[in-house]
Amino acid sequence: MNKKDIEYRISELKDEYTQLQHNLEKLENVQGNLSPLEKRLSAIEQELHSLNEMMRKM
Repeated sequence: MNKKDIEYRISELKDEYTQLQHNLEKLENVQGNLSPLEKRLSAIEQELHSLNEMMRKM
């Protein structure tokens, strides 16, 4: 991955993360199943961490 690809992927993940947080808040209000969203948020955080590490090494 080059720097531009990494920056684009980070942007995509941030957008998805924001949407998932919004959905999570809605589900909390109706006491829905939060587990799948929480798992995806955690996966996004891990991928963002990994991508940021790659950026630092460039």
